[in-house]
Parts: sequence; C-alpha cells; structure tokens
Amino acid sequence: MAEDANTIEIWDEKKEKLRKYRYLNALARKGETVFAGSSLMEFFPINEFQQILDQRYCIYNRGIAGYVTAELLASMETCIFELEPSKLFINIGTNDISAPEYTLEGLISNYDEILSQVAKRLPNCQVYVMSYYPVNGVAEFPHVPKESMGDVFERRSNAAIREANEAVERLAGKFGFTYIDVNEGLSDEDGNLKAEFGTDGIHMLPNGYAVVLRNMLEYL
Repeated sequence: MAEDANTIEIWDEKKEKLRKYRYLNALARKGETVFAGSSLMEFFPINEFQQILDQRYCIYNRGIAGYVTAELLASMETCIFELEPSKLFINIGTNDISAPEYTLEGLISNYDEILSQVAKRLPNCQVYVMSYYPVNGVAEFPHVPKESMGDVFERRSNAAIREANEAVERLAGKFGFTYIDVNEGLSDEDGNLKAEFGTDGIHMLPNGYAVVLRNMLEYL
C-alpha cells in the first residue's frame, strides 16, 4: 500500500510541474530555445550558466524529473509545442533504460514518434538530440547507499547507454536532426561518470553540467 502511495506522490509532482509550465508558457516569448526531457534536462542549471556566457540566450527549460518517453509523448504540447521553439535540445529515455521492462526497441519506437511529431509540427526548428550521459555504479556517494541503486545500475549500465546512444544517433539521422555527443570529459579512465561530477552515480552536480555546456555551446 505504501508503494502505491509513493507512486501517486511522484505522479502528482510531475503533473504539478506540467501545470506550472502551462502558466509559464503563456508568459514566454515564442520562437526561442527549449530544453526538453527528464531530470537530466530539468536539473541543467542553464539560467545560472548564462550569467558567465559571452552571449545571452533565451532558453526555456521544460524538463521533468522521472519522465520516460511515453510521458513526454503525452505532454509535448506543453513541454515543446506551445513555445514554438526555433531550437530544441532533447534528452529523454534514460528512465526507460532504468525500467525493469526496458527494451531498446520500445525506447526507439517512442522516441521515433516524438521526433516525428516535432518534424511535422515544427518544420523549421533546429533539433538537437543529445547523447545520454555515462553513469557510475562503483563510486561511493554521500547519503546514497550503493545497495539502493544496485538494480538500477544493472539495467542502466554504461554498456546499455552506449547501445542506446548509437540507436538514438541513427534515429536523429533518419529525420535529418543533429545528434550531439556531449560526453567528452565526463568519463574517467574506466568509462564511468567521474565521481566528482555525480550526486548518486546518475545525476550530476553543476561542475558536470559545465562540461556538457562546453560541449554543446557551439549549437546554442
């Protein structure tokens, strides 16, 4: 019963974020840059980073933590289309990989439909499909017991991420969109996310996002 209550709480939080975005969209400028996806996008501190960039950008972050591809598909009107972006950066699918029922075919099927709708609704939008970040299932992270993440890292391994990145790169090419590998500098000598960048082995601190920003700056 407690497990069901926890599921409801998480779902309500997502809905509340979506509701907030609807109000913000009504106040936003159309035709700017949008970040869309899951927590890997929502936690990107792009507004803080803009204070130190030579050029200022108008970027709306519409990431929602916990989102899988099916959830983004169901909320694309709010997360993307209402803003009519001229540039779209998208990072969605790592929570699919974490799920027990994950298959690469299912991920790519949903992602294909997301990109198909973007291509149809936003024919003049520059679309950038971002690589999934590496993870670290071996380092110790404060306040995150390693045993609590064991099942996640069995599925969301760096091997699975590399396989998904290759498939997503091919998918982006199918639509003529730009796949960008933003991972240079994130991995240690063993291919894991550098421990100094991680909060739990999956999510990153701002110093990790600073590396991602450096790798994607030419596309902004």
